Amino acid sequence: MYLRHLQVTDFRSWSQADLALEPGPTVLVGQNGRGKTNLLEAIGYVATLGSHRVATDAPLIRHGCERALVRVAVVNDDRELTVELEITAGRANRARVNRGAVGRPRDVLGILRTVLFSPEDLALVRGDPGERRRFLDELLVLRAPRYAGVRADYEKVLKQRNALLKTAGKRRTGREDPYALSTLEVWDDHLAVAGAELLAARLNLVADLGPYAASAYMGVAPDSRPAKISYKSSLGDALPETYGVPDGERAQPGVLKDVLLKALGEARKAELERGISLVGPHRDELELILGEAPAKGYASHGESWSFALALRLGSYELLRGEAGEPVLLLDDVFAELDRKRRARLAEVAASAEQVLVTAAVDEDVPSELAGSRFVVADGEVTRG
Repeated sequence: MYLRHLQVTDFRSWSQADLALEPGPTVLVGQNGRGKTNLLEAIGYVATLGSHRVATDAPLIRHGCERALVRVAVVNDDRELTVELEITAGRANRARVNRGAVGRPRDVLGILRTVLFSPEDLALVRGDPGERRRFLDELLVLRAPRYAGVRADYEKVLKQRNALLKTAGKRRTGREDPYALSTLEVWDDHLAVAGAELLAARLNLVADLGPYAASAYMGVAPDSRPAKISYKSSLGDALPETYGVPDGERAQPGVLKDVLLKALGEARKAELERGISLVGPHRDELELILGEAPAKGYASHGESWSFALALRLGSYELLRGEAGEPVLLLDDVFAELDRKRRARLAEVAASAEQVLVTAAVDEDVPSELAGSRFVVADGEVTRG
């Protein structure tokens, strides 16, 4: 898989940018603040319908404009598809494939797959659990686009259930409200169905990703403690131990639904008192472990960078082994890495079908990645 063409209009700082791309390495060179990252962000948005830098779409639209456009041509197995996304603040986005409208923007997911490594990835190790849950869910969607719908369904049900819990809690005057409780039971079932499917997918993903991440960490930090990842569920001891373990059975949504329903019943009183859902994938955590200690709070700066890099390289190896190589995006990261980590990342990147690299100066880019070159300056991008 590779990008043959990228065009953006009124996206971030760009009024217009147009790049003809090729397989192999492509380097975008320019001083900081000139828009290099914005171009990689646009590519990543097509793959995930989200930004690695901001939580909402509004900042993606150039100041003073009503909408932004991103158009890419993707070649996969000698078949080319053109994807166009129209991003509009305060309104539903629109998508087209080969100039034909699709029902929902998420219908384009899977056409382009990317793995992006950026300075923001340090938050995967040092940030809050939401950063790591987002990492898992985005990787799930790259692996199987249908999970975008599963994730959206779960978030919708969770929002409705939380609203009901707050309402029921306010109405409580020492006696339970039969109507509110019966309605809550219906939403319990909805949450358990959507939550079990999302939980099973995450457990199986962590089981599959674990060996790749551990191997990648060993490659970039051979003198460090061994690294591993595990899934910590809000179900606690109620979660069957074999689920998510490589040598155990695969997690099954049907079984996990029953476990979730039971846990929701046991948490009912506390949830009504607090007005929020206390059980489910939204409360879970991806644990990053170095030796016997959690990476967060115990890892050095170099170890934290190594773990973040290992998660991305592990994701890349997992995806390329299942359904063809994703496009690798490296956003201004070589300047952050020491010699060993630079060399390991360059080794993997050089073997990719296509890799796009941004850098402030040419000296930041390893020689192995010398390929097509663009200069980004003064609102223009030109071949160097």
